[in-house]
Amino acid sequence: MNLDGAVAIVTGASRGVGAATAFALASRGATVVCAARATDDAPRSIPGTLDDTVRAIEAASGHATACPTNLAVDADVEHLIDDTIARHGRVDILVNNAAITFPGDIELSMKRFDLIFGVDLRAAVIASQRALPSMTRRKTGAILNVSSAAALNYYPGQMAYGMAKAALEHFTVSLAAQVRPAGIAVNTFRIDVPVASEGFLAAMPDIDHSDWEPPEVAAEGIIWMLEQPPEFTGQNRGMAALRAEQQIMASRAERPHVQAPDMVTTSPLGR
Repeated sequence: MNLDGAVAIVTGASRGVGAATAFALASRGATVVCAARATDDAPRSIPGTLDDTVRAIEAASGHATACPTNLAVDADVEHLIDDTIARHGRVDILVNNAAITFPGDIELSMKRFDLIFGVDLRAAVIASQRALPSMTRRKTGAILNVSSAAALNYYPGQMAYGMAKAALEHFTVSLAAQVRPAGIAVNTFRIDVPVASEGFLAAMPDIDHSDWEPPEVAAEGIIWMLEQPPEFTGQNRGMAALRAEQQIMASRAERPHVQAPDMVTTSPLGR
């Protein structure tokens, strides 16, 4: 897909990989709608707001708007898509990046379990349902879901998060088969290399992250996937393998991280 002139939505765009992806899309000429809860007027405990992301994009002569959205609320997700279409006439790209987690396995309360699935999976499904008519009418579009190594591996305290990400990857493959005739690509970018996002650093402030990549490296891989032709679809691709195969996402870590292609990071997040 040619990103220049495209209308893109990025969820979880107040910080981390989402903010970096929004900036990268705008730098390639896309108009980006940034969605998350954190704003200047309603900041969260973790640094970063939608307004920060929009200001950074506009300072670089890009085009972006903020759409405050609670991804756990169905009506908010629906409004995000509907408002984008009302303002810009269409949706060309949907990046389902937003995710949350809480520590705990089988003992995790169902309230928190449902919240994880609501943000990490249900919101992506609703947003895709709502955006697809805009794409199918024009027979073009791209949906990219951001996953995690936790989709393939058990990490103590992250059972529900891993379950939601595994389901998200199944959603990618299933939806891709359904919309392939309309020329719409649906893919997964799985983060399986440590990425030093604000959220993860806030959760683990004492960990040595000198060999972790900045979010911009992951965003480079997301952009690469979005720029592929529509025949590139139904792919659940890991960051490590994609880096090795395509020679993209060169390391920007303070201390180079040595990782074999089949090695999985000990962290399920990094977002």
